[in-house]
Amino acid sequence: MTQAIAPTCSQTAATFTGLKCKECGAEYEAKAIHVCELCFGPLEVVYDYDALRRTVTRESIQSGPNSIWRYRPFLPVATDTPIDVGTGMTPLLQANRLARRLGLKRLYIKNDAVNMPTLSFKDRVVSVALTRARELGFSTVSCASTGNLANSTAAIASHAGLDCCVFIPSDLEAGKVLGTLIYGPTVMAVQGNYDQVNRLCSEVANTHGWGFVNINLRPYYSEGSKTLGYEVAEQLGWELPDHVVAPLASGSLFTKIYKGFQEFIKVGLVEDKAVRFSGAQAEGCSPIAQAFREGRDFIAPVKPNTIAKSIAIGNPADGVYAVDIARKTNGNIESVTDQEIVEGIKLLAETEGIFTETAGGTTIAVLKKLVEAGKINTDETTVVYITGNGLKTQEAVQGYIGEPLTIEPKLDSFERALERAQTLDRLEWQQVLV
Repeated sequence: MTQAIAPTCSQTAATFTGLKCKECGAEYEAKAIHVCELCFGPLEVVYDYDALRRTVTRESIQSGPNSIWRYRPFLPVATDTPIDVGTGMTPLLQANRLARRLGLKRLYIKNDAVNMPTLSFKDRVVSVALTRARELGFSTVSCASTGNLANSTAAIASHAGLDCCVFIPSDLEAGKVLGTLIYGPTVMAVQGNYDQVNRLCSEVANTHGWGFVNINLRPYYSEGSKTLGYEVAEQLGWELPDHVVAPLASGSLFTKIYKGFQEFIKVGLVEDKAVRFSGAQAEGCSPIAQAFREGRDFIAPVKPNTIAKSIAIGNPADGVYAVDIARKTNGNIESVTDQEIVEGIKLLAETEGIFTETAGGTTIAVLKKLVEAGKINTDETTVVYITGNGLKTQEAVQGYIGEPLTIEPKLDSFERALERAQTLDRLEWQQVLV
């Protein structure tokens, strides 16, 4: 593992102008820093929106690659040859069967469970972060991860020829561990929760000078989530939805989808429109939902205890900003139990054929809860963000989805098994009706 080397890329093509503190407004050069030196607030990328308004059109975007890099002018990279592994432009599916089950008229699923290359939305943020890391001269990249980010960082670093060392909690799901190891990085399994892993990584970043995608590269990394907003607007025919429902971990994804919509409005690509933002958390790790419910403007950290490990961040960095967005857009932030999360996974699979991981199960369960509470209007165009693939968290549904019917290779054995299956189906429907 090596430290940063001299940058090899100029910034002549960049549309971003630097970094700015979200709290005090202090400005910084576009380097590998993420915290304000004056007030310790988070830093965010600043863009030249006048230049974007003059140069970017719907046509110029549509003529770009079929990936997140069709939106390159809105992303914090200078190069015209970013790391492109086909990430983005995932399906926006009209979920008619799920909509009928819930009593909605226009429901869409933004399905990043099939994102490339590692089947989660993290491929978006990592593609941006590693492109910027390469521009800044890093040859070793790293991350603190609950699983999906480690998968993405290892895979895309491999493609880009960068050394990689990732840090994960030692109790992650087997599919996510295997889905990182296959790419050949150094994997550190830390005996602690994500927040403890993250604290260790901050020390390592300061000591070794590596590019940590969600620490010293975080301002650039987080911008990749904006593409989930851009794509939905484009896929809806250059219009914004009425309501979005998305999972909340650190809160960054939520805030960046909002920022993506606002940027498209600012440069004239879509008409201004009020979009309601609602967030989803697991009850076993719901510090943002608790703050929203109690009317607080601060986040009280919690110790995670939920099957939804990919969103189990007890001290979310962008939690206060997520709460603010939900409030000012007349949205909501709700939490659901682990049992409801499993039911959400099954509901999406049975109605739309999408197998999502626990974060997606959380989001579907919260969608159902909001509809039942009258907090989503039936006439609204609602978009639900599914951020990861269920093959990564199979343990969560084991024991809840039945077993195959084992039969002899004979017709009468099949007929008896079919009769048993139909009887079970009828009993399940009777329970639903009751």
